[in-house]
Amino acid sequence: METADSTRTFVRNVKRVIVKVGTAVVTRTDGRLALGRLGALCEQIQELNSQGYEVILVTSGAVGVGRQRLRYRKLLNSSFLDLQKPQSELDGKACAAVGQNGLMALYDSLFSQLDMTSAQLLVTDNDFRDPDFRRQLNDTVNSLLSLKVIPIFNENDAISTRKAPYEDSSGIFWDNDSLAALLALELKADLLVLLSDVEGLYSGPPRDPDSKLIHTYIKERHETVITFGDKSRVGRGGMTAKVKAAMYAAYAGIPVVITSGFAVDNIIKVLHGECIGTLFHRDANKWASTGEIGAREMAVAARECSRRLQALSSQERSKILQDMADALEANEKAILAENEADVVAAQQAGYEKSLISRLALKPGKISNLANSVRVLANMDEPIGRILKRTEVADGFILEKSSSPLGVLLIIFESRPDALVQIASLAVRSGNGLLLKGGKEAKRSNAILHKVITSAIPGTVGERLIGLVTSREEIPELLKHDDVIDLVIPRGSNKLVSQIKASTKIPVLGHADGICHVYVDKSADMDMAKRVVVDAKTDYPAACNAMETLLVHKDLAQNGGLNDLIVELQTKGVSLYGGPKASSLLKIPEARTFHHEYGSLACTVEVVEDVYAAIDHIHQHGSTHTDSIITKDQEVAEIFLRQVDSAAVFHNASTRFSDGFRFGLGAEVGISTSRIHARGPVGVEGLLTTRWLARGTGQIVDGDKAVVYTHKDLSGLEIA
Repeated sequence: METADSTRTFVRNVKRVIVKVGTAVVTRTDGRLALGRLGALCEQIQELNSQGYEVILVTSGAVGVGRQRLRYRKLLNSSFLDLQKPQSELDGKACAAVGQNGLMALYDSLFSQLDMTSAQLLVTDNDFRDPDFRRQLNDTVNSLLSLKVIPIFNENDAISTRKAPYEDSSGIFWDNDSLAALLALELKADLLVLLSDVEGLYSGPPRDPDSKLIHTYIKERHETVITFGDKSRVGRGGMTAKVKAAMYAAYAGIPVVITSGFAVDNIIKVLHGECIGTLFHRDANKWASTGEIGAREMAVAARECSRRLQALSSQERSKILQDMADALEANEKAILAENEADVVAAQQAGYEKSLISRLALKPGKISNLANSVRVLANMDEPIGRILKRTEVADGFILEKSSSPLGVLLIIFESRPDALVQIASLAVRSGNGLLLKGGKEAKRSNAILHKVITSAIPGTVGERLIGLVTSREEIPELLKHDDVIDLVIPRGSNKLVSQIKASTKIPVLGHADGICHVYVDKSADMDMAKRVVVDAKTDYPAACNAMETLLVHKDLAQNGGLNDLIVELQTKGVSLYGGPKASSLLKIPEARTFHHEYGSLACTVEVVEDVYAAIDHIHQHGSTHTDSIITKDQEVAEIFLRQVDSAAVFHNASTRFSDGFRFGLGAEVGISTSRIHARGPVGVEGLLTTRWLARGTGQIVDGDKAVVYTHKDLSGLEIA
């Protein structure tokens, strides 16, 4: 089965595109032309034309423009007495004749400003009954496109003899939506884009908060669940007409996308393969898209399975983890083969070396992962621990206990080993899990997910851990704050920022890993060299790798700084300096101090003292992990107390900032937020609390029927 990622691959071979723009896009609510939207439309067409696409435009709006103009002329030529009489409706064909002239004049003017030429082609329903006309139509359009001219089609409503829409079943087309579909077939287009005043096709009226955008239309799934709203406020069609036209073209082999014409770049986004609007494709029913319906089902299933997991005994949950570890080792060859395929594909695609480094499962990695899972299996039971016990009143005991969060959505990039760590933490903490890895690790993630879920017993259900395979599912999942309890993005600053801006679900994570090592004047220089080199070179792509080296000014004078620089350069590290260090060391100046290299490169700067180092970290750091190297205990304590980061070290490499190294068994990520969990997040960071009360019939009755004692019983055994 193909995944939903396949739904956007059709754009790779697109050359000829037909764009249909509706009346609601062309005109404003007051009937006047929407100049801004038309200008943006023409700019997109110009850009696509310059990229080699052949763009054909089908436009509505002539009748609306003509009606607005004729009403104005009628008003000017009417006496006061005439205005008192009932006003008759204007002749639609006259409106079409007047409006077509004005509409084309505007298109001609806009395209001329972009050094382009457009051509008008008016057609009627009867024209297409003539084979000679159809041949001539193809010849004319091909000739215009070869000259880089934009053909603009519209139905010639002024002289059309066709009856009102849908009254005559013998019609070839009924509106500009069906005309666009007909032209797509006749002119052998590769793609049809229908621009609307909404984002795409919804499961119900777009303004209904319960309606969901349908990314890929699957007739068998969606035909019976869609509720269409009213037709267009100004045109003849509406979404019903667009869907009929889209189905007609799609089943004839031409992909169709319905999307908003109000956005300034949606056509370009469609041709870049972005998940914009609703796609119609004749192979849609073959795609195993978990889309807008499946995404919620996946989250609901994870919650149901997590509740069954929580009902197991501690020993039974530990057994699942032991079985996972055994399954990883038993399938090591298959896992490494799939991972190697991912690495080769990433190299051929030209990915950065730092990403490929994170992607590759190095020798011994599977064994290490299995061992980390076993460490979790042997941990003390984290669920149901009594954190506080209070006697509220005589015979009324209240307990605060640890409890799973519920369902976690983890979005991670590059590192397939993260899948194993996160999945094992979810099982240990009793949480359901949805995982979305990067496309560069697609094969690795698929095999690891298969191996991991094979160890989950049927009494729990393998849907405890769901693997999200399509990027288009993420926006839909982020809407379901009622069934997903926490999102943890592991990746770039851009990824984390996008997730935070796109959801009401709490988000836990760190944006950057700008880690510092400050070498104080009293540092043991042999120790400093070992720590600095390790912090930078042990795993340069890691978020806890050193990105900035701060050095006390005295070391710049006594040779200590030079010793550190030589050690780093010997290891192949490229150096960039702050204003002081670049001048002193004759190295290139860094563009910014807030930069995560993720490679064998770092920034160096000279500071006055520990206080200046702390100020620098607070101004330019990311509150991830920072370390001081010094023999002066008083200076060390100042640094440890005052540096406001998730992890702060003395005489140790920043690379220790890791869940496994902290003894957490594994980590789901590193958090720089200040709510819930901070630093490496292990099992405890995936737990919340709940209150359990045991009474003997107590009632409140306005607090008259109870005598509160509020006695702390923590640490005492209760019979």
